Amino acid sequence: MLVLGVLALIFPVLASAWIAVIVAIGFLVGGIVGWISNLARSRQLGRWYCFSRLVISTLFVVIGAWMIQQFRGGPLEGGVVVASLAFAIGIVFILEGIVSMLVSLGHMEVMGWGWGLLNGIVTLVLGVLIVSMQGWGLLWVLGVLVGISFLFSGFDLLAFSASFHRDD
Repeated sequence: MLVLGVLALIFPVLASAWIAVIVAIGFLVGGIVGWISNLARSRQLGRWYCFSRLVISTLFVVIGAWMIQQFRGGPLEGGVVVASLAFAIGIVFILEGIVSMLVSLGHMEVMGWGWGLLNGIVTLVLGVLIVSMQGWGLLWVLGVLVGISFLFSGFDLLAFSASFHRDD
């Protein structure tokens, strides 16, 4: 995880592109599995529920196929996919930040509620920063976010595994 984190931070645009490809493949697989699952269980599911799930599965397949097709078109088209995904993540961060802040403010009687509020504020600010980025900034932001996450996960794994090897 540490090595992958460092590589993602050294090559953030390349890491962002790989993340977008993995998301595209995930959309394709999720959409196909959704179709199979819905069709296999169509008798148990209500008519409208099954229909809505088939529509969502179809959207996943179409978006995944579009993303992969864009990457086949070259770096410019692939950059559009990466930037779009980064922008979508910025929107998710904004929504997640607002929800975290509201939840923590609704539970002020619980010890540690301030950490939830701080988390919500930081997530909201990150979302606003990502959404306000243009061009080149959107191409590297995914790689940097994943690189930081991998670095912290690597440190956490090292510290956690080291706790099992201490001589007391």
